[in-house]
Amino acid sequence: MQKTFLIVGGNSGIGLETVKLLKSTGHHVIAASRSTNQLELLGIPIQPFDAEHSGSLELPERLDGLVYFPGTITLKPFHRLTDKDFLSDFQINCLGAICAIRQALPSLKQSASASIVTFSSVAAAQGMPFHASIATAKSAVEGLTKSLAAELAPKIRVNAIAPSLTDTPLASGLLGTEEKLSSASKRHPLQRIGTPHDIATLVAFLLSDEAAFISGQILRPDGGLSSIKTF
Repeated sequence: MQKTFLIVGGNSGIGLETVKLLKSTGHHVIAASRSTNQLELLGIPIQPFDAEHSGSLELPERLDGLVYFPGTITLKPFHRLTDKDFLSDFQINCLGAICAIRQALPSLKQSASASIVTFSSVAAAQGMPFHASIATAKSAVEGLTKSLAAELAPKIRVNAIAPSLTDTPLASGLLGTEEKLSSASKRHPLQRIGTPHDIATLVAFLLSDEAAFISGQILRPDGGLSSIKTF
């Protein structure tokens, strides 16, 4: 059965891969994004959305799901992080999601079974140096996810995905050389970093009826980084 999904962000990386996957399986996808060039090539209806200056969205009467992709990677020693860094990360990662969900909620309530997917980070579960700002923002996203899952049950499911470093344009500065890529891969028990497809398939699953008994969860496709060690 064709469903209608709102993808916030989605012009590159995991978001773009998710749009392609949902479209290829026959679903109707609409997007809200600051950049539009890649989505336009796919023929996706797009509305402007800037997570730092959220405006109003015109949405269909019914939505079956929402995925919020905008995120940041602000890596600095704590003493170099400014209030502006913390506020910007919180705005883009958490308040932007709140704005999108608030606007979409009336349409999501018209679905027989709707799903919201947010994005956290492995850094929210595992302490990492230089991650204080992003870990703070993503921890708030996890709290929001669980609270909304309780409040919106049983009709709307809410889950978060908390990946580790993934090979996307956002992470290009951390993976730009073979040496950096090799070093990042070796930190993961599975000895590789994630791909956009790895995460997009999980997004599609959480949006689907196959995930109808899953809500309030933080799923961690992180190559085992947050939970296991190999010796």
